[in-house]
Amino acid sequence: VQLQACGGGPVQAGGFLRLSCAASGRTFRDYTVGWFRQAPRKEREFVARIRYNSHTYYADAVKGRFAISRDNVKNTVYLQMNNLKPEDTSVYYCAAGRPILSESTNLRAYNYWGQGTQVTVSS
Repeated sequence: VQLQACGGGPVQAGGFLRLSCAASGRTFRDYTVGWFRQAPRKEREFVARIRYNSHTYYADAVKGRFAISRDNVKNTVYLQMNNLKPEDTSVYYCAAGRPILSESTNLRAYNYWGQGTQVTVSS
């Protein structure tokens, strides 16, 4: 599976962006897809994930503001980010894998990674 993330950019606090993660591979629908982010001098952290059955889960920091969804026809996963805050500034990565449920927030459980897209939120 190859992943291509896009949709990042500069935005003011309170604004919104929609990230896309386009995947190749006929078995994409079987994979869990996660979004992670990494700010300068910080470790990469979990943001959200969506399982093959569209079950979603979010980090507390983004719950209620971000929404992850998938379109298996287009082989694409989206991350709608609303009410953005300066602390959301990071490089955002999408990843695909088949983690067990309890490991679905662990970046090491994902086998395939996109290249990252920068999100910069100004106050």
